[in-house]
Amino acid sequence: MMPPQSLSPGIARRAWWLFAAAVASSIPTLGFYLVGEEGILINSSLEMWQRGDWMRLWMYGVDAKHGVFANWLVILLSSAVGWEHAPAATRAIMILSTAGSGLLLAFLVFQLYRDAALAALAAAICVTFADILLYRGWLGYRDPLLAMLVFGAIAALWLSVAQRRTAWLTGTLLLTAAAFLTKGIIAYAFVGAAALVFLCQREARGFLLRPVPVLIALATLAVPFLWAQAAGGDQSHNSRLVAEIGDKLAPLGGWAYLKNVVSYPLETLLRLSPVSLLVLWWLCSLWRARQLESLKTWLTEPPVRTALIIFSVAYIPFWLAPQNHFRYVMPVLPLVAAVFAVVIAWQGETGVRTALRWLWAAVAIKLVLATVAFPIYQQKFRGENYARTAKAVLQRTVGFPLYSNDTTAAGLSVTAYMNLQRLPLPALTFAPAAWDNGYVTSYSPDAAELRPAKVVAQYRLAGDTLYLYCKGKACLTKTLP
Repeated sequence: MMPPQSLSPGIARRAWWLFAAAVASSIPTLGFYLVGEEGILINSSLEMWQRGDWMRLWMYGVDAKHGVFANWLVILLSSAVGWEHAPAATRAIMILSTAGSGLLLAFLVFQLYRDAALAALAAAICVTFADILLYRGWLGYRDPLLAMLVFGAIAALWLSVAQRRTAWLTGTLLLTAAAFLTKGIIAYAFVGAAALVFLCQREARGFLLRPVPVLIALATLAVPFLWAQAAGGDQSHNSRLVAEIGDKLAPLGGWAYLKNVVSYPLETLLRLSPVSLLVLWWLCSLWRARQLESLKTWLTEPPVRTALIIFSVAYIPFWLAPQNHFRYVMPVLPLVAAVFAVVIAWQGETGVRTALRWLWAAVAIKLVLATVAFPIYQQKFRGENYARTAKAVLQRTVGFPLYSNDTTAAGLSVTAYMNLQRLPLPALTFAPAAWDNGYVTSYSPDAAELRPAKVVAQYRLAGDTLYLYCKGKACLTKTLP
C-alpha cells in the first residue's frame, strides 16, 4: 500500500531530526519541582520498595488496589540513580514512553505503507501535539506509559490482521497485560475497541476467529482475574478498578454536562495543535473548492479509515462521559498522528515542509517555556514552595512521630519531598486511629478525624494551605516557628 505521494529521503531525515528535538526538549523538565499529582507515583513507589512488596500499590500505609507496572519501573530506576532523584527518574520514564509511542507508530506506518518518510513524519507529529509536547508527554503520571503500552497492543493487533501472523497477537497479550497493570481495566476498553473494529471486517474476522487467536484472546482476558487472585487472593482489586470507572460516570448538572459535550471536541482540536489546525485548514480548502472526490479518496483509504474508526469508537465514550479529561484518550492519539501524516503527504513535499516548519516552531516555544517561563513560575508561585515547606515541617517536627493526612495535589508533593528528605526513614502514612503524640499534616483547618489535636502551623501553597496538627508531648515542646 503506497501513500498518495511518495516523499523524498530528505523529508525522512528532517522529520527524524524534529522527532529527536521534540523529545530532547523535555530534558529540562527533569529538574522541575513536582507538578500536580506527581507525588502519587513517587510516594507509592518508595513505600512499595521499602516494604519489599511489589504486588500491591502501597501509599500512606494503605493498599490502594491499583496498577503497579509504572511503580516497578520507577523503583528500578530510582534505586539505580538514588531515591533523591526519584522525581527526575519518574519523568524520564514518561519521556521515554512518549518517544516509544512515536517509534511504535513509525513502525506500524512503515509496515502498512513501506514508506520511511511517511513513517518518520507520523512519529514527529505524534510527539509534537501541543498537549503532549508542552505538558502531558513529560509529566510524571502513568498516562504516557499507558499510552505507549495500549497503542503498542493495538499496533500488534493491526499487524497480526494485516499480515495474518498470530505471533503479533502475543505482543497484544503482553502489552495489554502491562497496560492493565499500569492503570487498570481501561486498557481493555481501548484494545477491545480496536478488536471490535477488526471483527467487523470480514477478512479480519475470519483470521481472528481461528482457534489460536481465540485462545490468545482468552488468555488476554484472563489476566485481570489471575492478577487480582495473585495480588489479593480475591477480586477486590478488580472491584476497586471498576468502581473507579463508575465514578467517572457520575452525572453532572444539565448545563455542566452540555458544556462538557460542546467543549470537548474544541479542546481536542486545540490540544492536537498546531498540526490539527493546519490539517483542518487544508480540509476546509478542499470543501470550499468542492474537491469532494479528493476528500472521499482520502477518507476511503483502508489504513486511514481503520485508524479513524478505532479512534472514534474509543473517543466517543470519553466525549459523552460526564467526567471526562483529554488525557484519557492519549492511547489512541498515535492513530490521529498517522491520519494527519497521510493527509499532509497528500499535499506533496511543499505541504510537508510547511507542516514541519509549524512543528519546529512548536518545539521552539516548548524550549522557551521549559527553560525560562516554567522555572520562573515554579519559583514564584507553585513548585519550589513544596520543597521549602517540606523542609520547614521536618525541622519543626524533628524527634516526634509524623504522619500525613493530606491527599491534595499540593499535599502529595510536600509529602513526597518529606519522604525523600527523611530517607532512610519509612515513608509517611496516614495517622492511626489512636495516635496520642506527634504531628500530622492535613488540608483541612478543622479535620474532625484529628480532634482533639490542634493546629500549630499553616503553610500557604499558592491556592492551597497545608495545616500542621500536634497532639501530646509534641505540643509542649518548643520548636521552630
